[in-house]
Amino acid sequence: MIIMAGVWPGSAQNRADLTEKEVLRVHEKSLTIDTHCDTPMNMLKRNFDVGRRNNTGKVDLPRMKEGGLDAMFFAIFISQQARTETNTRSAYDLAHEMIDTTVAVIGRYGDLAGIARNAEDALIMEKSGRRAIYLGLENGFPLGKELSRVEEFYRKGIRYITLCHSYHNDICDSSSDRAKPEHNGLSHFGRLVIMEMNRLGMIIDVSHISDKSFFDVISISLAPVIASHSSVRALARHQRNMSDDMIRALARNGGVIQICLLDEYIRDPDVNNERYRLEREMREKYDAVKDTLSEAGLAAFRKEWTEMREKYPKDLPSVADYVDHIDHVVSLVGINHVGIGSDFDGGGGLAGCNDVSEFPNITRELLKRGYSENDIAKIWGGNFFRVFRKVESIAAKISSKV
Repeated sequence: MIIMAGVWPGSAQNRADLTEKEVLRVHEKSLTIDTHCDTPMNMLKRNFDVGRRNNTGKVDLPRMKEGGLDAMFFAIFISQQARTETNTRSAYDLAHEMIDTTVAVIGRYGDLAGIARNAEDALIMEKSGRRAIYLGLENGFPLGKELSRVEEFYRKGIRYITLCHSYHNDICDSSSDRAKPEHNGLSHFGRLVIMEMNRLGMIIDVSHISDKSFFDVISISLAPVIASHSSVRALARHQRNMSDDMIRALARNGGVIQICLLDEYIRDPDVNNERYRLEREMREKYDAVKDTLSEAGLAAFRKEWTEMREKYPKDLPSVADYVDHIDHVVSLVGINHVGIGSDFDGGGGLAGCNDVSEFPNITRELLKRGYSENDIAKIWGGNFFRVFRKVESIAAKISSKV
């Protein structure tokens, strides 16, 4: 099926006759990747074993197999405090600890999974029945202003950097920081980071960055970029989502938006809901003290946050709501620029797809809407791996000219 901008298969047919066998056949046929989860945070806990099926968390190796997921980016997520030398060093050390822990733990389950470092590794591991675990650094904060750290993290196995998180850093402005823009997009150091990532063959991740930062990246990157876990602003007005103009620019760049399963990125929240009110109050409370919190204070906040969420469960969007975002991207720019980035263990989850074992339900909804097997293969991994290979080939060309 050829899909042109302005046309998508969602309204062409509604297949109510799908069997479980057909869904699983199509799902298993695709080389599948989820480009963002925050599971390494769980792996630092002594009571969490990624090699067994857990009752907590949303990702582990057995459930990846159950959900037919061949590859996944484990995010080395680093939260941000005041950008002091001490805090930057602490973030840098934590990033190394999380990387080392993840690599060591995956190494203990060599029969189930392996650390992947290039685009071809996923296919090689899939053929042997193992999960491919890629590493991404979520938040460039640990770089500080040290450009050499980009290559240092690349050599440690990091294959994308999400340039910032919820606050401005030394690389660029964030989409979520309530402070006024600091750099009006990318900083001078941020531009050097982009060029260094191009040189190394490291994927640039534009999730979390401000609109102006995004367009700055697009204007200077020699390689296509990804949004590892973002959704469509036309359907859910969260500032973390991408506008249609951004999605068009991403497509012209050859990149891909990996649609996120986080509820507020899929459907606008009910602002009168009690949980929404409490979340807003807790975020304001955290913003006021985040730069002075000790590790114990941060742990206490996380505990309070978790307890609040458990007491007031969300009315989650459905898988159909989620696939509406895929439809929108396909209608806007075609089938080649959309994929899957769950944000599991970082807030992601839907009714009907609330952990990694339930991923075939997305395939089912795509089939119901008339997407072909080839379309689905592109969404589940083909588009992302095309970008990954292009990033690698551009780096090879840059190296050959040096």
